Amino acid sequence: MKKQPVLITDAARSQGDQLRSREIRYVTMMGIRALCLILGGVLISLRVPLLALWLILCAAGMVFLPWAAVLIANDRPPKSKAERAADAAAREDYRRALIQAAAAEQTTPEPIIIDAEIVETNEPAGKNERRPG
Repeated sequence: MKKQPVLITDAARSQGDQLRSREIRYVTMMGIRALCLILGGVLISLRVPLLALWLILCAAGMVFLPWAAVLIANDRPPKSKAERAADAAAREDYRRALIQAAAAEQTTPEPIIIDAEIVETNEPAGKNERRPG
């Protein structure tokens, strides 16, 4: 009997290993789809009993297996407890930051007062303007 190696790290599987396992699952499912197509052709030529039922099952395999294969091939492995805990902590930090920002917006700042003096002059309007020429 083959012994399983002892796991000494919490590191996730490498991206290459994950990709390889997803590729194997995808190729396997697409191989089953090809077998459904071949089986459908063989069943038609042999004229087996309950032919319609067998052809419906083969057609369902040919239609739904590619869809399932793509979904499974694009899926990533489930998150570990540590990753889920880190995500929850990040969401909680984000929620706290939003609450603090909302509280800061609710405080009313001091109003800005602009003080200006109005100076009246006796000069006609436009006297200081430059005239061409």
